[in-house]
Amino acid sequence: MNSYVNMGVGALLGTVFVLMSVSIASEGIFHSEAPEKPGFTIVAEETAGEGGEAGGGEQATSEPIAPLLAKADPAAGEAVFKKCASCHTVEKGGPNKVGPNLWGVVNRPVASHEGFSYSAGMQTFSEGGKVVWDFDHLSFFLEAPKKHVPGTAMGFAGLKKAEERANLLAWLREQSDNPAPLPAEGGSSEAKPTEGQAAQDGQAPAPAPAN
Repeated sequence: MNSYVNMGVGALLGTVFVLMSVSIASEGIFHSEAPEKPGFTIVAEETAGEGGEAGGGEQATSEPIAPLLAKADPAAGEAVFKKCASCHTVEKGGPNKVGPNLWGVVNRPVASHEGFSYSAGMQTFSEGGKVVWDFDHLSFFLEAPKKHVPGTAMGFAGLKKAEERANLLAWLREQSDNPAPLPAEGGSSEAKPTEGQAAQDGQAPAPAPAN
Protein backbone atom coordinates (compact mmCIF):
# COMPACT_ATOMS: atom_id res chain seq x y z
CA MET A 1 0.00 0.00 0.00
CA ASN A 2 1.17 3.48 -0.84
CA SER A 3 2.82 5.19 2.12
CA TYR A 4 0.81 8.34 1.50
CA VAL A 5 -2.40 6.36 1.79
CA ASN A 6 -1.21 4.84 5.04
CA MET A 7 -0.38 8.26 6.41
CA GLY A 8 -3.82 9.60 5.42
CA VAL A 9 -5.66 6.69 7.00
CA GLY A 10 -3.58 7.02 10.14
CA ALA A 11 -4.27 10.73 10.40
CA LEU A 12 -8.01 10.12 9.93
CA LEU A 13 -8.11 7.45 12.61
CA GLY A 14 -6.10 9.68 14.94
CA THR A 15 -8.54 12.54 14.45
CA VAL A 16 -11.54 10.27 15.11
CA PHE A 17 -9.88 8.97 18.28
CA VAL A 18 -9.17 12.48 19.56
CA LEU A 19 -12.74 13.61 18.89
CA MET A 20 -14.20 10.60 20.68
CA SER A 21 -11.93 11.16 23.65
CA VAL A 22 -12.92 14.80 23.93
CA SER A 23 -16.62 13.90 23.69
CA ILE A 24 -16.37 11.30 26.45
CA ALA A 25 -14.41 13.64 28.69
CA SER A 26 -16.87 16.47 28.19
CA GLU A 27 -19.80 14.24 29.07
CA GLY A 28 -18.13 13.24 32.30
CA ILE A 29 -17.29 16.81 33.27
CA PHE A 30 -20.52 18.66 32.36
CA HIS A 31 -23.24 16.04 32.65
CA SER A 32 -25.65 16.49 35.56
CA GLU A 33 -28.45 14.23 36.67
CA ALA A 34 -32.04 15.54 36.64
CA PRO A 35 -33.08 16.57 40.17
CA GLU A 36 -35.61 14.45 41.98
CA LYS A 37 -37.77 17.56 42.50
CA PRO A 38 -37.85 20.69 40.35
CA GLY A 39 -36.37 23.81 41.91
CA PHE A 40 -39.72 25.61 41.69
CA THR A 41 -43.27 24.82 40.64
CA ILE A 42 -45.52 27.12 38.64
CA VAL A 43 -49.05 26.97 39.95
CA ALA A 44 -51.73 28.45 37.72
CA GLU A 45 -54.22 30.65 39.50
CA GLU A 46 -57.59 28.99 39.80
CA THR A 47 -60.21 30.73 37.70
CA ALA A 48 -63.66 31.54 38.93
CA GLY A 49 -65.11 28.71 36.90
CA GLU A 50 -62.94 26.14 38.63
CA GLY A 51 -63.81 24.74 42.00
CA GLY A 52 -67.51 25.34 41.42
CA GLU A 53 -67.49 29.00 42.51
CA ALA A 54 -68.32 31.18 39.56
CA GLY A 55 -68.72 34.92 39.84
CA GLY A 56 -72.51 34.79 39.95
CA GLY A 57 -73.93 36.55 42.95
CA GLU A 58 -70.59 37.73 44.29
CA GLN A 59 -70.47 41.46 44.80
CA ALA A 60 -67.81 43.97 45.59
CA THR A 61 -67.24 44.38 49.31
CA SER A 62 -66.39 48.07 49.55
CA GLU A 63 -67.58 50.15 52.46
CA PRO A 64 -70.74 52.21 51.87
CA ILE A 65 -70.07 55.41 49.98
CA ALA A 66 -72.42 57.60 52.06
CA PRO A 67 -69.76 59.03 54.43
CA LEU A 68 -67.70 60.27 51.48
CA LEU A 69 -70.66 61.70 49.58
CA ALA A 70 -71.24 64.27 52.32
CA LYS A 71 -67.94 65.95 51.47
CA ALA A 72 -67.66 65.01 47.78
CA ASP A 73 -66.80 67.59 45.12
CA PRO A 74 -69.14 67.51 42.10
CA ALA A 75 -66.75 69.69 40.07
CA ALA A 76 -64.01 67.10 40.57
CA GLY A 77 -66.55 64.43 39.63
CA GLU A 78 -67.16 66.11 36.29
CA ALA A 79 -63.45 65.72 35.56
CA VAL A 80 -63.61 62.05 36.57
CA PHE A 81 -66.48 61.54 34.11
CA LYS A 82 -64.04 62.12 31.27
CA LYS A 83 -62.97 58.51 31.85
CA CYS A 84 -66.54 57.46 31.06
CA ALA A 85 -67.35 59.87 28.22
CA SER A 86 -66.09 57.60 25.45
CA CYS A 87 -68.89 55.12 26.24
CA HIS A 88 -71.64 57.23 27.88
CA THR A 89 -73.46 60.49 27.32
CA VAL A 90 -74.95 62.29 30.32
CA GLU A 91 -76.96 65.21 28.90
CA LYS A 92 -80.76 65.00 29.02
CA GLY A 93 -82.06 63.20 25.95
CA GLY A 94 -78.53 62.25 24.93
CA PRO A 95 -78.00 59.18 22.75
CA ASN A 96 -76.89 55.80 23.92
CA LYS A 97 -73.35 54.90 22.91
CA VAL A 98 -71.46 51.76 23.91
CA GLY A 99 -73.22 52.23 27.24
CA PRO A 100 -76.60 53.82 28.05
CA ASN A 101 -77.20 57.52 28.57
CA LEU A 102 -76.68 58.40 32.26
CA TRP A 103 -79.02 61.37 32.72
CA GLY A 104 -80.99 60.66 35.92
CA VAL A 105 -79.13 57.42 36.58
CA VAL A 106 -79.09 57.77 40.38
CA ASN A 107 -81.97 55.67 41.76
CA ARG A 108 -83.03 54.66 38.26
CA PRO A 109 -84.10 51.01 37.98
CA VAL A 110 -81.22 48.90 36.68
CA ALA A 111 -81.28 47.95 32.97
CA SER A 112 -84.25 50.25 32.28
CA HIS A 113 -83.00 52.97 29.94
CA GLU A 114 -85.10 53.02 26.83
CA GLY A 115 -83.50 51.92 23.59
CA PHE A 116 -80.41 50.31 25.10
CA SER A 117 -79.72 46.58 24.74
CA TYR A 118 -78.47 45.38 28.11
CA SER A 119 -76.35 42.27 28.67
CA ALA A 120 -77.93 39.15 30.11
CA GLY A 121 -75.84 39.63 33.25
CA MET A 122 -77.20 43.14 33.81
CA GLN A 123 -80.78 42.02 33.19
CA THR A 124 -80.37 39.23 35.72
CA PHE A 125 -78.90 41.67 38.24
CA SER A 126 -81.86 44.03 37.78
CA GLU A 127 -84.34 41.40 39.02
CA GLY A 128 -86.89 42.65 36.55
CA GLY A 129 -86.51 46.29 37.55
CA LYS A 130 -86.67 45.74 41.32
CA VAL A 131 -83.05 46.78 41.84
CA VAL A 132 -82.23 50.47 41.47
CA TRP A 133 -78.94 52.28 40.97
CA ASP A 134 -78.67 53.66 44.49
CA PHE A 135 -75.39 55.23 45.56
CA ASP A 136 -73.95 52.02 47.00
CA HIS A 137 -74.73 49.92 43.93
CA LEU A 138 -73.25 52.59 41.70
CA SER A 139 -70.12 52.83 43.84
CA PHE A 140 -69.59 49.06 44.00
CA PHE A 141 -70.20 48.72 40.26
CA LEU A 142 -67.84 51.56 39.37
CA GLU A 143 -65.14 50.04 41.55
CA ALA A 144 -65.29 46.57 39.97
CA PRO A 145 -67.96 46.21 37.26
CA LYS A 146 -67.49 42.54 36.49
CA LYS A 147 -67.30 41.60 40.15
CA HIS A 148 -70.45 43.45 41.20
CA VAL A 149 -72.46 42.43 38.12
CA PRO A 150 -71.14 39.11 36.77
CA GLY A 151 -71.69 38.87 33.03
CA THR A 152 -71.85 42.60 32.39
CA ALA A 153 -70.56 43.69 29.01
CA MET A 154 -68.95 46.77 30.52
CA GLY A 155 -65.21 46.47 29.93
CA PHE A 156 -64.17 49.35 32.18
CA ALA A 157 -61.49 48.31 34.70
CA GLY A 158 -63.06 50.38 37.48
CA LEU A 159 -62.36 53.36 39.72
CA LYS A 160 -60.41 52.00 42.68
CA LYS A 161 -60.22 55.25 44.65
CA ALA A 162 -63.32 55.78 46.79
CA GLU A 163 -62.87 59.55 46.69
CA GLU A 164 -63.03 59.54 42.89
CA ARG A 165 -66.20 57.47 42.96
CA ALA A 166 -67.80 59.77 45.53
CA ASN A 167 -66.97 62.86 43.47
CA LEU A 168 -68.31 61.25 40.32
CA LEU A 169 -71.53 60.17 42.02
CA ALA A 170 -72.02 63.63 43.50
CA TRP A 171 -71.81 65.07 39.98
CA LEU A 172 -74.00 62.38 38.39
CA ARG A 173 -76.60 63.06 41.07
CA GLU A 174 -76.89 66.62 39.77
CA GLN A 175 -77.51 65.41 36.20
CA SER A 176 -81.23 65.01 36.76
CA ASP A 177 -84.48 66.96 36.76
CA ASN A 178 -85.01 65.80 40.33
CA PRO A 179 -81.65 65.05 42.04
CA ALA A 180 -81.80 62.19 44.53
CA PRO A 181 -81.33 63.14 48.17
CA LEU A 182 -77.92 62.41 49.62
CA PRO A 183 -77.97 59.49 52.05
CA ALA A 184 -77.51 60.09 55.75
CA GLU A 185 -73.83 59.98 56.63
CA GLY A 186 -72.97 56.57 58.02
CA GLY A 187 -76.18 55.04 56.73
CA SER A 188 -77.17 53.03 53.67
CA SER A 189 -77.63 54.88 50.43
CA GLU A 190 -80.48 52.68 49.30
CA ALA A 191 -83.55 54.69 48.35
CA LYS A 192 -86.63 54.44 46.24
CA PRO A 193 -86.75 56.52 43.07
CA THR A 194 -88.94 59.58 43.40
CA GLU A 195 -92.08 59.98 41.33
CA GLY A 196 -90.27 62.41 39.07
CA GLN A 197 -87.44 60.00 38.45
CA ALA A 198 -89.85 57.12 37.89
CA ALA A 199 -91.78 59.18 35.35
CA GLN A 200 -88.48 60.13 33.74
CA ASP A 201 -87.64 56.45 33.26
CA GLY A 202 -91.15 55.59 32.11
CA GLN A 203 -91.76 53.19 35.00
CA ALA A 204 -93.53 53.10 38.32
CA PRO A 205 -91.31 53.68 41.38
CA ALA A 206 -89.33 50.50 42.05
CA PRO A 207 -88.48 49.23 45.52
CA ALA A 208 -84.91 49.29 46.69
CA PRO A 209 -83.02 45.98 46.64
CA ALA A 210 -83.17 43.79 49.71
CA ASN A 211 -80.06 43.67 51.86
